[in-house]
Amino acid sequence: MFNKLSGLNFHSQYFLVGMLLAIIGTALFSLKSIFIKLAYAEGLDADSVLMLRMAIALPIYLMIIAWLIKRQPIQPSLIKRKILIILFLGFIGYFLSSWLDLKGLETISAQLERLTLFTYPIWVAILGALFLKTPLTKKVGIAILLSYVGLWVVFSAEMSVGGNDIVWGTFWVMLSAFTFSIYVLLSKPVMAKIGSLWFTSLAMSISSLLVLIYFFSLVNPADLIITTKAWLWLGLLAIFSTVIPSFMVAEAIHRIGGTQTGIIGMLGPIFTLVLAVWILNEPFGWSHIIGLSLVLSGIFILSIKK
Repeated sequence: MFNKLSGLNFHSQYFLVGMLLAIIGTALFSLKSIFIKLAYAEGLDADSVLMLRMAIALPIYLMIIAWLIKRQPIQPSLIKRKILIILFLGFIGYFLSSWLDLKGLETISAQLERLTLFTYPIWVAILGALFLKTPLTKKVGIAILLSYVGLWVVFSAEMSVGGNDIVWGTFWVMLSAFTFSIYVLLSKPVMAKIGSLWFTSLAMSISSLLVLIYFFSLVNPADLIITTKAWLWLGLLAIFSTVIPSFMVAEAIHRIGGTQTGIIGMLGPIFTLVLAVWILNEPFGWSHIIGLSLVLSGIFILSIKK
């Protein structure tokens, strides 16, 4: 009996840590849209922001890999067996998805971007049910439904006053949400084999290298004009909205699964809405209040345990 209780307590703590990592990681990721908008205000575009973000982050990931080699060595054969899927996930999760997201942010508000991007838990649940036979429980379904309706309220209100630029911007971000859902869905079994630290470091390093190759093949770095403020926003973007939350979210996915991590990630729009209104002076109305209330209801239902 004592062993059972001890096991239950350990499992509960393990799950709770995963929940906290997902929430904090989501909050830090939510700053991403704000930093990007501030960088755009300094004259940068999607390609240059993505390149500089990853150029700053890459040395940090390489240092973490060097530390892992000494402190948490892993069999090279295991990496070799998983290298193709890691390459694919690095490409689709933090190169393609990030580029599509940044492209959308060129024309839409930070609030609309964040709300659109966080339709990805729905894709995670649908793709998981279709291809991986992941159980789609009633509680998760209700949480997704409430959260999606909340997102849609705000989405439709802002779309009604926008033009073609809003339509295309939203389309790019929606594609970003879909590609990121594939990353979330397929990354968990890989992390289970090699660990979240190894996986995140490798995937993000690969993604950073792909971004640099892509950028330098199309753009002359000498043409870039980067202000002091732009460097500040880019540094904050790379460290506090890329490196740190990437490890937090990866470990959360490892502990509590992609579906629940994704739905907890719907707290992201709340953080972004508040910051966008406060820092970027974006509008805020009843549609946002109603939408946020529904999203919070979905998160609350998800958190209830028997």
